[in-house]
Parts: sequence; structure tokens; C-alpha cells
Amino acid sequence: MFIHPIEISSLTFTLDIPAGGGCLEGRKTGPSDAFTYFTLLWYFLRYKKNYISFPPLASAVPTKRDSELWDHQPTGPHANITDVDILNFALTLELLRSAFYTNILGSISPLNFTDRGFNTSVRGFYDQIAQHELTYVTNLTTILGNQSVQACSYNFGTPNATQFVATSDMLEAIATSAYIGSSVYIKNKTLRAHQSTWVNNGVRGGNPWSTAYETPLDLNQVFTLISPLISNCPKNNTAIPVKANPQLIANPANALPGQNVTLSYSGQPSDGTGLFVAFLNGIPPTFIPLDRNFTVIIPITLRGFAYVVITNNSTVADDSTTVAGPAFFEFPFNSNNTIISLGL
Repeated sequence: MFIHPIEISSLTFTLDIPAGGGCLEGRKTGPSDAFTYFTLLWYFLRYKKNYISFPPLASAVPTKRDSELWDHQPTGPHANITDVDILNFALTLELLRSAFYTNILGSISPLNFTDRGFNTSVRGFYDQIAQHELTYVTNLTTILGNQSVQACSYNFGTPNATQFVATSDMLEAIATSAYIGSSVYIKNKTLRAHQSTWVNNGVRGGNPWSTAYETPLDLNQVFTLISPLISNCPKNNTAIPVKANPQLIANPANALPGQNVTLSYSGQPSDGTGLFVAFLNGIPPTFIPLDRNFTVIIPITLRGFAYVVITNNSTVADDSTTVAGPAFFEFPFNSNNTIISLGL
């Protein structure tokens, strides 16, 4: 029997899993931890792991996957991925976010936040998030040692406080999806503080969640979303086996659930027949066949953060089937589940 505490902010969740498989038993010590249990249960059922272990971060990272820990081995574009690759992928994301919070936040005065209607505490909490990001970067760099990737040059523009908050909301959502999605590739797991909820609900006055489950993204899907913010990277950086998919453009970009949206991407065929649009919003994705004009109706039930990809498969929306995207959508809603417009 393996007994593993999983710490999420100030909460501790214990997952008991028999070494030989069998039933999962979750014991919760906090009201929000049911989400973690059922997310892990979903991955357990999807990938049929005999057991899941969450050992503490080690001083050395294995360079090969331990087949004894997993009977699901990655296939397709990530068949040979290693823990070093995954941790460098995480470090790439954290370096970008750390640069955003440190450099851009430093250029926006506290007065700019309050003048735009934000609570006086918002700037101080963002300073704390900036420290969180430095902690993540330091920890990952310490673990990886001389295998660590270095920071790139980034293109964040010169946002005001409102634009800064909107970008941070998107980056926090992507980071959450990235960590959940990449967790199936690595045996040494940690869960970050859930900053996205504070940004979207506490700062912007929107929904504190999107669905009952967070939305996992595969590695190329995440890199596709962040690649427009990366100008260039050091040539001697350790190569990470990820690539950006063709950028998916939605027209209109502010289309809402129940409305038509036309999708386009570089290299698309003249006819969309045979391709599918996957709306990634919680678990499972929603698939809709594309018509010949690459037009689709956004499902009326979508709420919160959603990612849209074009796939060549009607049931799978990972890197092995993604043709283009994701594109990022946000459908904020209130306590009545009604779509709203965020004033901040």
C-alpha cells in the first residue's frame, strides 16, 4: 500500500493505492481536494496504471522512463520523452511566466492598478505570484543542474494594468492545463498553487472555475499557445522534443457559445470535410465535424476557459491527432451560469 500526501496550497490530500492495483480510495482533508482525487482517478482509468506514486523531488532526475512504474508508455510524437525533457518543458513555461511577472509588473505602477478599478491589494498579491515564479524556476534549475534551459527573449508588449491582468489570466490557465496534461509523462509529480482561481475570480470578478475538471493539454498544444510570446532562445539551450502547431485563427475572435465561428490556419486544405473541431473545456472534449468552409457553431454549454483545436480524429484530441491550434477562448460566467462580460 502506497500512502502519498499531495499538498495543494495549504491543503493535504492523501491517496491510498494498493501496489497490485484494485480500488482507489481517496481520503480528503479539505473541501477542494475532491477535484484532485477525481482528476487522478480519470487518468488512472484512462491509462490503466497499476499504481501511482508521488515521491518527493529528488536531487537527480532520471534520464530514462521507469517502465516498472508505468504500464502506459507514451506513443506518437512523445514516445521517447524523458523526465529531463518534461522538467525542461516546465522550466521553459516558468521562465516565461517569471519574466512576465517580474519585468512587466515592474513597469506598471500600483496607481495604474487602482486607477483602473482594481483593489489596492491586487498589486501586492501579484508581487507574491512573481516570487512564486522565481521559486519554481529556482527549484527546477536546481533539479536539472547543467541540463537546464536558459531564459529566452520574450515579446509581451507594453500592457497597462488591465491588459496585464488579462494576459496573466490566460497564462495561469495555460499553466494549469500544461501541468495536468504533462503529468502523465512523468513519475515525479508536484502540484503548484492554484493562482488562476484568484486572478479570474478575485481580481477580475469572473468565475472561479470553468467546469468540474481542469482541462489537460498535451505538450505541443501548450507550446503552440506560448510560442507567440517567445522571440528567440539561446542556441545552446537543451533541445526539448516539442513543436508549435499551426496557429489557429478564429473569426470572430470574440464569438460566444451558440454562435458561428470560422477557423483558419496556415496550410489548411480547401475543404474542411473530414476534419473535426475539438473544444477542450474540462473532461471529456466535445468534437464537432467541420464543414467545407471551416465553420462551426460553438457549443452552447461551454463556460470558462476553452481551447479549440482542429483534429483528424473524432474521439482523440492530443498531439498525435492535432492538426492546428489550440486557440484560446474565454467565456466568463456568473453564479447563475450566465455568460458575462468582465469589466476588468
